[in-house]
Amino acid sequence: MNIMYVVKYSGKFGFIKPWTAVRDGETFSQQFLTPSIIEGIEKKLFPELLEVRGRIQKIVRHKLRYDAMDSQQEQTQTRGWEYKKAKRYYIRERSILKRTVMINPVLYLAFEDKQDAAKASKEHICLCRNEDIMLPDEDVMTLSEHEFDALNGFELRFGESEHSFLVGYNRFDGANPMYGWLEYNGNSVL
Repeated sequence: MNIMYVVKYSGKFGFIKPWTAVRDGETFSQQFLTPSIIEGIEKKLFPELLEVRGRIQKIVRHKLRYDAMDSQQEQTQTRGWEYKKAKRYYIRERSILKRTVMINPVLYLAFEDKQDAAKASKEHICLCRNEDIMLPDEDVMTLSEHEFDALNGFELRFGESEHSFLVGYNRFDGANPMYGWLEYNGNSVL
């Protein structure tokens, strides 16, 4: 049985924008991390890997859970300006978007190498947006693969199988399609 070194990250809230949500008026946070998101987190933790694109090298597994979902409103402005002839001024139109975010997300990242886990346990991460900061527990857990499987949460297993579905296009790998299947254990929403 394989031994993994696991770092637990936690934060107050988090939002993972689904690749299908371009300008939807209401968007729910995605409940799993795609290969490109994991690769982005890995590159933040290990900047020496920035030159290697399209391959996850150090993070071998991950699992995400949260306490609840909460709908929040966000005000946005368009990029362009509109000229109002009658009043002779420019205006940027505004709109309200609803984002349903995860409350108290917890992310487990598993590594094969103990030194990689120790380094990762000293760095913060963001799920997708810079304001979604997650801080690590200092203690690195040593878990078997079976024990990791028993952790509550969602995990997108990467690759193609009869259970796979398209999860987006990889920004690190020439916009190639990404596939995976969801596994979850226990009560993923606590």
